[in-house]
Amino acid sequence: MKTDTNKEFEEATAVCRDIFEKKLYDYGTSWRIMRPESLTDQIYIKAMRIRSIQEKGKACVDEGVESEFVGIVNYAVIGLIQLRLGCGEPIPANDALQLYDAEISKAMGLMMAKNHDYDEAWRHMRVASITDIILQKLLRTREIEDHDGQTRISEGVDANYLDMINYAIFALIHLKHK
Repeated sequence: MKTDTNKEFEEATAVCRDIFEKKLYDYGTSWRIMRPESLTDQIYIKAMRIRSIQEKGKACVDEGVESEFVGIVNYAVIGLIQLRLGCGEPIPANDALQLYDAEISKAMGLMMAKNHDYDEAWRHMRVASITDIILQKLLRTREIEDHDGQTRISEGVDANYLDMINYAIFALIHLKHK
């Protein structure tokens, strides 16, 4: 069976965007108050919950890992927006959606380039390995944040957020075909 990664990516990001839009209705852009470091920690909490559920084999709270991967995507997009705009006042919902779409578009462009070079190696990965890579990216991000965003050789916080988005989307694609 031939796979269409771009279509699968678009389908998964549509689910994430739908949830982002619904929460935007419920909460507005209250997240505009958050610093990128706080968003990194929020993503960390979600990734650790996924890992905990994977290791224990069950969840006590009635939400599975899929919703946590969606949360990782959405918080990473918010992180990118906050890096771009800085913390501040709430913005109109339509502006937030346009910014969301722009960041997802960047993530998709990066995914397409890397997918070409890596020949869709992610399709052979386990979801647990994807979780570990996201956790590694989070620890890297925290180190960079602790160095005031300065790196000597590595990519910055924004690149790590983009990678987290893409890995979380890959996990959602895997889980959909399970």
